[in-house]
Amino acid sequence: MDILAQIARELEVRQEQVARSLELFDGGATLPFIARYRKEVTGGLDEVQLEALRDRARYFRELSDRKQTVLQSIAEQGKLDDALKARIETCLVKTELEDLYLPFKPKRMTRAARAVERGLLPLAERILAQESQGPNAEDLAAALIDPDKKLPSAKQVWAGARDIVAERITEDAELRAELRELFRGSAMLQAQLIEGREEAGKKYRDYFDFQSPLQNIPSHRLLAMRRAEAEDIMTLSITVDDERALERIRRRVVRGSGGYLAEQLQTALGEAWRRSLYPAMVVEIRMESKQRADTEAIGVFAKNLRALLLSPPMGATPVLAIDPGLRTGCKLTALSQTGALLADGVIFPLVPRNDVEGAARMVAALCKQHGIKTIAVGNGTGGREVESLFRRLSQDDPRFEGVLVVSVNEAGASVYSASKVARAEFPDKDLTVRGAVSIGRRLQDPLAELVKIEPKAIGVGQYQHDVDQRELKESLDTVVVSCVNQVGVELNTASGSLLSYVSGLSPARATRIVGFRDAEGPFAERKQLLKVPGLGRKTFQQCAGFLRVRRSEHPLDNTAVHPERYKLVKRMAGDLGIKLSELVGNPEAVGRLELARYLDDEVGLPTLEDIRAELMRPGRDPRKSFEAPRFDPNLRSLDDLSPGQVLEGVVSNATRFGLFVDVGVKRDGLVHVSELAWRFIDDATEFAHVGDRLKVKVMEVDLERQRLSLSIKQLEPRPTRSGGGRRPTKAPAPPKQGGRGGHTLGQYFR
Repeated sequence: MDILAQIARELEVRQEQVARSLELFDGGATLPFIARYRKEVTGGLDEVQLEALRDRARYFRELSDRKQTVLQSIAEQGKLDDALKARIETCLVKTELEDLYLPFKPKRMTRAARAVERGLLPLAERILAQESQGPNAEDLAAALIDPDKKLPSAKQVWAGARDIVAERITEDAELRAELRELFRGSAMLQAQLIEGREEAGKKYRDYFDFQSPLQNIPSHRLLAMRRAEAEDIMTLSITVDDERALERIRRRVVRGSGGYLAEQLQTALGEAWRRSLYPAMVVEIRMESKQRADTEAIGVFAKNLRALLLSPPMGATPVLAIDPGLRTGCKLTALSQTGALLADGVIFPLVPRNDVEGAARMVAALCKQHGIKTIAVGNGTGGREVESLFRRLSQDDPRFEGVLVVSVNEAGASVYSASKVARAEFPDKDLTVRGAVSIGRRLQDPLAELVKIEPKAIGVGQYQHDVDQRELKESLDTVVVSCVNQVGVELNTASGSLLSYVSGLSPARATRIVGFRDAEGPFAERKQLLKVPGLGRKTFQQCAGFLRVRRSEHPLDNTAVHPERYKLVKRMAGDLGIKLSELVGNPEAVGRLELARYLDDEVGLPTLEDIRAELMRPGRDPRKSFEAPRFDPNLRSLDDLSPGQVLEGVVSNATRFGLFVDVGVKRDGLVHVSELAWRFIDDATEFAHVGDRLKVKVMEVDLERQRLSLSIKQLEPRPTRSGGGRRPTKAPAPPKQGGRGGHTLGQYFR
């Protein structure tokens, strides 16, 4: 198999692009580095294409290794012929390879193997050959009756022969591929409540008596039902039309008609279906549907995480953060513009103490002492009450004049507060103080703070504990790396956690950088990184372009221009007759550059255009400008809502089936995908992203189930003409996977 050619076909790129990109990956280059600084080498492939290319190469390399193992095993058995070898070498799917290997795979003692030991193979081959002439059936069986071999009667003889036939049928690669496609296209999933589990499983009541074609079930529904099954709330069963399946087996197996041998063959194929093929296909289709649901759920999680990490930062401004609490009070932390902890304390403005004046006095004093004009309030228990209190004070109390009050999603703050990272940062502070610090810092810079928290604890996914954990971690880590390197990192203020996601930097290297910075003082320039123990030129090449040194004397150290292109940019400045410092951030001068003059074998137009864009706006943050959400201060809980109200909210989570929107009442409301617009929308994650601000209309308030139904489309009049809601043309089906052609039974079957 030509891996390069296959990947090029799948991704619709040139084979040369695949080859050169894999050379970079194999040489230790990272995905962000290749996408940003090696566009000439890859032919301009973006991060998504490069990631797909890398993952497919990994798949095919694993497949190639497995093929060698399979070929060696079959060869050692003396059963490898040219036709089988060719099929194995050219197959592209792991499932197909395992189908081809199945007849030769070492296995435990089976019923068929015992029958072979008892001398029943010749009889089984007569059944498979579907002989119509020869000895009569009674004579064939009588000749093999042998009590010493546990064959006391003709009944046992025929049963043993059928066991051999059934196993041969079960191991036919082409038949398995046909049945696999039957299951993919027509399998039904049925969920059935376990008697007596109604109350324990009430959150799953939508699935108590559920049946649907498996291929039509959305990922979130399938994962929910699998979780209910794991919790012993319901049973799941997968079925197909038995007669359709048996007909496919007959078409593959049966050639003749009539006679006792034909009857035995018909019985054997039924046994093969019931005992082996049906259970095997159920296991496969369950696994395949789970993988599909996992992939979709992880994809949505990754998209939400990217949106959250790239949320607009408030920036370098002092913040007073409040982690709300009732009995134990609300924890306060005053943070500097760089996120350093300046002071902490506790206030009790809520029940049972209701010390509003004492709370206002302490907060006002801290704000005045540290020049703070922004209060960040966590959105946990008591959050809306505290936020409303200080919003009111900011309007009515002169001590809070000009103070901005912002609600901050605190999901994951408790995870951070108990983490090793938090203990290292604040060894002398308790969990609640650390949590308040996290709330304040994520307002200043969400990306810098959220990277300290395990991504799946941030609260923007669904069923994250039910999907494949390795794939989830790999996908989310890729998103974090992409976001960190897209934004860039300030070398002198970044935490070890943030640095560890920079291209080329492992946690160990990040720790060394922080240690060097603590011992030697702030970095004066990028190239000083080469003095960090254990950080060589290869690592420097990978990471330098993504690190910023704002106060460096070298004007390019605070840009995304890679150090390997410094000489080129200096030449550009010289050609314009100005200093390098006069070129950086000077749109007029940059606009006079003739990029064609700087083309050579290493530097192409893509890199030159990136350099020009960076010189125009050096160190530009790609994130949007910060704008605080505006919740209605009079709304604190679901009890305050009624159908028809129009509210402003923020998307807190996005799924294919709808958007969860925070409207400031503790419970997020759901805008179902059908309520997004009057036109048809298949995927809500394409309509809006986490962090987006929306106006919504209240449709239903279910106090018993604590559910809030919202709509966006109801804010607009319904279109008078039909046609806007037509479903889009269905995308073409992906190429079918599965083995074709049978080896073991080729001499018997069509």
